[in-house]
Amino acid sequence: MDGHDDVAQEGGTGVDRTRQTAVPGLASLLGEWRGDSGDNGSVYRQLAGSLVRLIRDGRVPPGTRLPAERRLAADLTVSRTTVAAAYRLLCSSGHAESRHGSGTYTIPSPTAPPPLGGRAAARRLPGRRRTRPAAEGPGHGGAIDLVTASPPAPEPWLSAAVDAASRELGRYAHGHGCLPAGIDALREAVAARYTRRGVPTDPGQILVTGGAADALALVLRELTDPSDRVVVEAPAAPHLIRAVEAAGAHPCPAPLRDDGWDMPAWHSALRAAAPRLACLGPDFQQPTGLLMPEEQRRALLSLAASSGVTLLVDETLADTALDPSAPAPPRLAALDAGSTVVTVDSANTLWSGLRVGWVRAAPELVRTLADRRAAIGLAPPVLEQLVVRRLLDEGVYAEIVTARRTRARASRDALVAALRTGLPDWSFRVPDGGLALWADTGGGPAPELVAGAERGGVRLAPAPGPATDHLLRLPFVQPPDVLAEAVRRIAAHTSRTYRTPPGTSGGPS
Repeated sequence: MDGHDDVAQEGGTGVDRTRQTAVPGLASLLGEWRGDSGDNGSVYRQLAGSLVRLIRDGRVPPGTRLPAERRLAADLTVSRTTVAAAYRLLCSSGHAESRHGSGTYTIPSPTAPPPLGGRAAARRLPGRRRTRPAAEGPGHGGAIDLVTASPPAPEPWLSAAVDAASRELGRYAHGHGCLPAGIDALREAVAARYTRRGVPTDPGQILVTGGAADALALVLRELTDPSDRVVVEAPAAPHLIRAVEAAGAHPCPAPLRDDGWDMPAWHSALRAAAPRLACLGPDFQQPTGLLMPEEQRRALLSLAASSGVTLLVDETLADTALDPSAPAPPRLAALDAGSTVVTVDSANTLWSGLRVGWVRAAPELVRTLADRRAAIGLAPPVLEQLVVRRLLDEGVYAEIVTARRTRARASRDALVAALRTGLPDWSFRVPDGGLALWADTGGGPAPELVAGAERGGVRLAPAPGPATDHLLRLPFVQPPDVLAEAVRRIAAHTSRTYRTPPGTSGGPS
């Protein structure tokens, strides 16, 4: 770094100025990055470490041009030498590169630990304990489960569907039952469901899978090669990061803001990182609960189509809106004039005990996926597919959604009230849908809180990665009284008050 970045970014000639810095508020993102040491050699390392954290958690995406040394030095009230040394450290550690005459750009680092969860990040979490077996109910062993975001089975509809499916099973008994793409009856029911929601779909566009995770794995293995880059939301659900890594690809985080998707950062990620695929959950995204507005859907779809990037869209929570009168944005696939969008969904929101999901894609891709899966496994058991087909009947499904919405709204409101009373230092956005609330504990390390809550009889999920270790996902699938008791126990076993450090950004509001 010999000052050429100042020429390129602050008015030099002969430089392509179409690329703009994607983080004009970098000083604000850094917050209170400086420790107590006044030694300049220590300060540049502190600055570099804070920049690495922003790169890893996606708030500074790959391909971002960092501010000029002189400009950032002025913003942070440090010497230009300090910034230059920090930039050199970023380059030597593989988090950035210096481009002669252009500046310093962040780059994805294949050797860096996974930024948003996965096995490596889980091992790094301080205070992490071995997870206990999942409880079979809210009071199992006296512990309250706030890890699992899955509602109980929809009765009496499930039992009725099982009875009807059992009687129908005999029609399939004369055949071998090995159907890689799924039974026609379920494919037709799923296609009709998409069509009713404004996404005209033919049964040939549907592949039945063993749940949403199976659907994600199938598509990722088919559409990516080892070492390909896959853009993911930051934060993202840990199971998505694991699926990307299991396919041999590298997750490239694109950040979410408090109010939605950071479109400039997504533009930078899709253009600069040259990904094959981008994974997102626009409908009550996990874990934040955000709902992508229509204008952002159109913008992201246009960007992906022009960049040649396929959007792998998880719609598992699309039908969990808690206010039926609120206008719902169109499904991303409804806005797709080509084949940019591949959708995965599942029956998990009906009941996780039904391991049935599906992929909606172009018929050619569905046929390819069916051929591939024939070599590695089959669709779920025919009986389970018949049960799900019954539950997806338009009248039955509408009754289930209405009953679920009433219970979920009561549980969400009870959790919100309990948090505001028992843990007033915590901040959160009241979700309009989904199955969980994303809470900021006030800046303190959530792993310590998770351990304390476990001693009090409440099981909490660890944060999805080091960059979000002050945030917790709190499902509201338990009854209201159980959620109120869970918050009471957490508050009673919290040994310290978590306060947000000055300048911290990125948490819920």
